[in-house]
Amino acid sequence: MKLAGTIVAAHGRQYRVELTSGETLLCFPRGKKSELACGDQVGVQRSGDAQGVIVSVDPRRTLLYRSNDFKQKLIAANVTQIVIVVATEPSFSDELVSRCMVAAESQDIKALIVLNKCDLSERVAPAVLALAPFEKLGYPLLRLSARADAEALRPYLSGQTSVLVGQSGMGKSTLTNALVPGAQAPTREISAALDCGKHTTTHATLYRLDASSVFIDSPGLQEFGLRHLSSGAIELGFPEFRLLLGQCRFRNCRHDREPDCAVHSAVQRGDIDPRRYAAFRSLCAEAG
Repeated sequence: MKLAGTIVAAHGRQYRVELTSGETLLCFPRGKKSELACGDQVGVQRSGDAQGVIVSVDPRRTLLYRSNDFKQKLIAANVTQIVIVVATEPSFSDELVSRCMVAAESQDIKALIVLNKCDLSERVAPAVLALAPFEKLGYPLLRLSARADAEALRPYLSGQTSVLVGQSGMGKSTLTNALVPGAQAPTREISAALDCGKHTTTHATLYRLDASSVFIDSPGLQEFGLRHLSSGAIELGFPEFRLLLGQCRFRNCRHDREPDCAVHSAVQRGDIDPRRYAAFRSLCAEAG
């Protein structure tokens, strides 16, 4: 008999599947390939005590993943919102934030930026300045301290299937532990000498806040390749470009060094942030 469930944790080729009854099974996919993600709706058959085999996957509404020339890494399925967690320390990559935004835009997923560790008051202003281009585009920015006021995030998660993404050390697991008592997501201190976080979360895990609100804590990212996106999809992933598309002299303009490029002119006028433009060029270079 096939049972319906949701993948709530992904450990390589092992998946924890929560059945509609509430029971959880440790499951393995049928066959050698394993292209499943936390959040997938699946059909399973029991294979033993508290174990099962995944025999089917429902069509996904959304799929968030990253890729390079060699492989792709699934992050989460069926999410409605991406929560990009950055912090006042260690320093974060605004290009990585842009890449997360483009991935969200390509799947028509809402995006929220959370600036964590705002209790470090002397570091808040530089971080907010770095995030200003995203706020200007209309992406919401929530400032908080996961250790003190993580509850400020809860209303933004209401009614959504969210995935927390970000570099290591930004505080995703601390947020998870604050919002879900008993989650026991592992946390570690950042490396002050290297100004970077240490990997703690090793696999994606889904948590339920209430009947209609769930979120997925994902492993820390140091890169977010989008090799699977076409140059056209990348263009559309930058909202500030959209009204300019079609206004360049050349129909196939790459928005690089071509004459009379509407996007490049907007950068020179200051209408498009140079760092956003640099992220766009980086993505285009990867797309080939």
